[in-house]
Amino acid sequence: MKNQESILVLDYGSQYNQLICRRIRELGVYTELLPFDSSITKVLSLQPKGFILSGGPASVYDENAPKLPDWILKQNLPVLGICYGMQLLAEKFNGKVKSSSKREYGPAQIEILNSSPLFQDVKSGSHCWMSHGDEVSKVPPQFHVIARSFSGLISALGHEEKKIYGVQFHPEVSHTPFGKILLKNFLDICGCEFTWNLSSFIEDSIQQIRELTKNEKVICAVSGGVDSTVAALLAAKAIGKNLHSIFVDTGLLRKQEKEEVVSILSKFPMSFHLINGAKIFLEKLKNVKNPEEKRKIIGRTFISLFENRAKPLKARFLIQGTLYPDVIESSQDQNKLSAKIKTHHNVGGLPKTMKLSLIEPLRYLFKDEVREIGKKLGISNKILQRQPFPGPGLAVRILGEINKGQISLLRRADAIVREEVEKTDEITRLWQFFAVLLPIKTVGVMGDKRTYENVAAVRAVHSNDGMTASYARLPWEVLDRISSRIISEVKGINRVVYDITPKPPGTIEWE
Repeated sequence: MKNQESILVLDYGSQYNQLICRRIRELGVYTELLPFDSSITKVLSLQPKGFILSGGPASVYDENAPKLPDWILKQNLPVLGICYGMQLLAEKFNGKVKSSSKREYGPAQIEILNSSPLFQDVKSGSHCWMSHGDEVSKVPPQFHVIARSFSGLISALGHEEKKIYGVQFHPEVSHTPFGKILLKNFLDICGCEFTWNLSSFIEDSIQQIRELTKNEKVICAVSGGVDSTVAALLAAKAIGKNLHSIFVDTGLLRKQEKEEVVSILSKFPMSFHLINGAKIFLEKLKNVKNPEEKRKIIGRTFISLFENRAKPLKARFLIQGTLYPDVIESSQDQNKLSAKIKTHHNVGGLPKTMKLSLIEPLRYLFKDEVREIGKKLGISNKILQRQPFPGPGLAVRILGEINKGQISLLRRADAIVREEVEKTDEITRLWQFFAVLLPIKTVGVMGDKRTYENVAAVRAVHSNDGMTASYARLPWEVLDRISSRIISEVKGINRVVYDITPKPPGTIEWE
């Protein structure tokens, strides 16, 4: 962010990295997650007040283990190492790290041995969350042990003069109740002013869009969802009549989706264009089974349609509502230690060369932050509370090859899921709820006759940002109605199952 102090989180591959960023932002300080080997030019451009070294799966004594860049310590800024990050600091300052005979995974308690500003207002005996197999076996010179776990392992150490600290547990997860207090203490040590807020983000974004486009024509990809709508309204405030919003009917939308979106978006203060691309997308996806290939094909096809529409408008820029979770999961901007979970059509699915210059004003925001911006922009709750719908649409909810018949089956089953859930109080608590068409058939009995038909899976989850999720414990009577209606009303489906997998290890979508 322009003229915004920040705390930089260096990515060493931990599954909890995005949570560190969320916690820091919740405390009022801007943060970004960067690869551990980022250039110093990139880092200093973000005006860091301090660094956090994330956890990760490696061992510091491995031959190819990721290291601590020399330039970090040369900045003379506070540093907090978490898990692997603490072990990196211990090794860097001539301590020792070894494989532990007392591996700690899950809940633990710590005993605070020495006072430290990092642990201000944290009580000895507090519970925390551990996830490590290595331990600091020798404390580096000039460092002191702040805390040990009840099993005797070093849980926190620090160099007060240099303001360098390490903790073996994970303060960013909810299983460490005092974690936010500790992170706030670190921000105080860094001298942060806690000025990050979404109102300043709106002002900065509008100004940046205006400066980037320089009074030229711009197209904006819109879907009717909160992300693209917020991105479009930010752009409309920045460039007014130079903005042209484009909605593509891919033929992979939910029941009545096109009609609802056109009704909503055509009322917004911007030029609105509808592209009917159903035949094109279906042809491009013919015989394609691999989910990664589906997403890439859909991403390329979207861009091709946008470029064709941009040409007569003489537009050079494309705005889209990419969010931080899309970037993180696609690992496009992350280092090689972070596994790519899946390619998002609007990130990793984009072609390497594009005729349009891409602008993504929400690229470093989480979903709840975008919804808050939407409120400030005056967007109605009907749009803000719309459940997330993937850009590839039903293509990633039909496992395997896609055809018109399968799309029709899934569209009808999904409509029943939504209709039944929306009748209940559960609707206000859920992040997403939908149906998935599985690539298998099962034997059934209907009307005293044998059937051999498709299986539909129902998915409903709770989440704050889409990065982690827990399955929703929908009432049995709701699931009973969903199952009964799908089997009775959707000819071609004779079995319904319910997905009770959290994220991780699963993902919210099946592909």
